[in-house]
Amino acid sequence: MRRLIALFWLLATPLAAQQNDAQPDAALLIADLVQVEGETRLIASGNVEALYDGTRLTATQIVYDSETDRLTLTGPIRITDPQGNVLVADSGQIDSGIENGLLNGARMVLDEQLQIASVEARRVGGRYTQLSRVAVTSCQVCGDTSAPLWQIRATRVVHDQLERQLYFENATLRVLDVPVFYIPYMRLPDPTLDRARGFLIPSIRSTTLLGFGIKTPYFIPIGDHQDITLTPYLSQETRTLEARYRRAFRNGAIELNGALTQDTLIPQDTRGYFFAEGLFDLPRDFKLSFSIETSSDEAYLNDYDYSGADRLESELVISRVRRDEYISGGIIHYNSLLDGDSNATQPSIITDLQYERRLFPRRIGGELRFSAVAHNHYRYSDDDVDGTDDDSIVDGRDVTRLTTDISWRDRWTLPGGIRAGALGQLWVDRFWINQDATSPNDVSQVTPAASVELRWPWTKSGTDGAHYLIEPVAQLGWVGGDRLNVPNDESTRSEFSEGNLLSLSRFAAPDRRERGRLSALGVRFLRDDPDGWAAGLTLGRVWHEEYDSAFSRSSGLSNTTSDFLVAGHLATQDGLRFSARGLFDTDNLRIDKAEARAGWANDRMDLTASYVLLVTDPDEDRDQAVSEWTFEGRYEFTPRWAAETEVRYDLADKRYDKAALDIEYQNECAQVTFSVSRKFASSTNLEPSTDFGLTVALKGFSTGGSAKEYRRSCSTR
Repeated sequence: MRRLIALFWLLATPLAAQQNDAQPDAALLIADLVQVEGETRLIASGNVEALYDGTRLTATQIVYDSETDRLTLTGPIRITDPQGNVLVADSGQIDSGIENGLLNGARMVLDEQLQIASVEARRVGGRYTQLSRVAVTSCQVCGDTSAPLWQIRATRVVHDQLERQLYFENATLRVLDVPVFYIPYMRLPDPTLDRARGFLIPSIRSTTLLGFGIKTPYFIPIGDHQDITLTPYLSQETRTLEARYRRAFRNGAIELNGALTQDTLIPQDTRGYFFAEGLFDLPRDFKLSFSIETSSDEAYLNDYDYSGADRLESELVISRVRRDEYISGGIIHYNSLLDGDSNATQPSIITDLQYERRLFPRRIGGELRFSAVAHNHYRYSDDDVDGTDDDSIVDGRDVTRLTTDISWRDRWTLPGGIRAGALGQLWVDRFWINQDATSPNDVSQVTPAASVELRWPWTKSGTDGAHYLIEPVAQLGWVGGDRLNVPNDESTRSEFSEGNLLSLSRFAAPDRRERGRLSALGVRFLRDDPDGWAAGLTLGRVWHEEYDSAFSRSSGLSNTTSDFLVAGHLATQDGLRFSARGLFDTDNLRIDKAEARAGWANDRMDLTASYVLLVTDPDEDRDQAVSEWTFEGRYEFTPRWAAETEVRYDLADKRYDKAALDIEYQNECAQVTFSVSRKFASSTNLEPSTDFGLTVALKGFSTGGSAKEYRRSCSTR
């Protein structure tokens, strides 16, 4: 007999009637055979499905007695609630609203991850499921007798469907069926809950400075828009409380991080740090961003591995970016953590206001730009002389400058495909200098400049679909005026790169400008393949009319003829990436500066290596050459095993700066991470240290992460 479909009304439960005065929902019953016995019993058998208020029930047989308003179920039974949680059982009785009842041989599956097996389960009020003599795990359980990697045994577990919480009584954690931990009562969030109050995954940390310790984070949600995480960190050497506060607003968000510490490293002081950051959308397209960074002492962040920064930055910036306009205003405070740096004699407070506007006048054509910058940098020192007998540095010098810039530029295409460009520019600078006995207090200058450039792009398309470009470039320029007697506070470091090959000034700020006639030649090569293979190479050189002592040796611009600039990049469809840039001194046959970066990424690995070379340069306070390479990588040996590493090695000093290794194992029910790192500190205010860390997360609960991605079938165990 083919399946019959019957519709019938079930009486609404008292709880449902209290919550909703409308007409009770109808239940839909589908079965191969439906029989009616007398006036009170309905028997449905054979592939039975019942749907009521978003809940689906399947069984071999359902017997409904209207006098008792009970359903007698013959298994296998499967109940799926509107959230997707599944409850299976062998047999049982339940009311018509599928809210109250008793199920034998019950097993619950939450969010297709967490499995809860019990001798019996009792449904109460449509909200609670009480399970007795329970085994809980997210590991794949097959028909064999092998124990799962982990399981929690408990005499009783209550699942609160509304709050999405699991309450355990007399719980024992077993690893490979060996008891390792007992707790009489505990609460864990089920996997469908994203933000649950309670303990997060603890971690074990052992360091040569702080000894063996444990971190136990505790998460406190405050509504849907803010939360606090408190993390006690206890070891033989330290008592630390870490804290994080996050809050989301309609127009932005903030995050605060900090810690307070009493330890044996500096026993007489309370140590700590505080970091804060935020970003907000303001009216009329403005954005506000801020950050605060402060630490009790120079070594604290390194000792506790909170940050590897050697300089703390606190800033407040308001900006707006539009197609033809840029507005920005901000203040930054710097605090150096480097041994030997004096924050009193270095510019510590920087204030900048900037406005830039682009116009496109129809009468003259081209593009007209106007910009204005107001800048101030302040030192805490009040000395107006050099305290170290170095005439280039005054301990308390404070500088304010105002710079306006008006420029016009345009481009044309000449016969033969040659692209020509012209630029006219006028800078007006004014400097106010305080607390410097060696400099005037008030200086102004007007600097005109002009340049023309030519580009001749040659393009070609190959038979394989690849595109080629060879582009020779040339520039002739002139910058008028003479250099003012103002201190060089901002342009002590200059970069010569493919980005500023055709530039009228390669100094970082207006306190120094290139003067006189200058010229530049270069050539650019590009290849782009439709299969993902691409490469590029840039060669260039700059000539100056006069020698400029403001350029440092390693800038590549210290002579009238610059170093050769060589820059290139390579990318393949296999995920290989390579880029490099160098400055080659042809007169002395040496490399003044070089950097390279290579990476290789695919489905199983992500490897990155970089190298930097800086020669000795007294003008940049570098008495020793810097030659350092860094390697970072992650490799997945199997879907379950992976390793990450980071190594920094100083070739000049022939020593390691840092070495770290993380080993990670994860399957469908657990994730274990072991880490070891060594910091080889070279500063007198930092101590070398070795750190060991261990984190174990049980998947399937919201605190441990999802178990779905690594779910296996029993046939592939």
